[in-house]
Amino acid sequence: MTIIWTILIGFIVGLVARAVMPGKDKAGVVLTTVLGVAGALIGSLMGRAFGLYAAGEPVGLFLSVLGAVVVLALYRRIVPKASVGRA
Repeated sequence: MTIIWTILIGFIVGLVARAVMPGKDKAGVVLTTVLGVAGALIGSLMGRAFGLYAAGEPVGLFLSVLGAVVVLALYRRIVPKASVGRA
């Protein structure tokens, strides 16, 4: 059940991050979910680095979205625009 919640929350965080960050993405459901889960992981690491969270403590929505925005910005830098949205 934990994996299902992780996927669901990751999808929601990914949607919020894509809505917050300007620009057009042709990302599907899977990429949006991966973006959200990776963002939550990055947010958790940032929170621990700043002393906001202890190990094993769940990360908040704000830092999850912030982490997802960071991941999305890196993704846009790394993946060429010509290949975005093409399978």
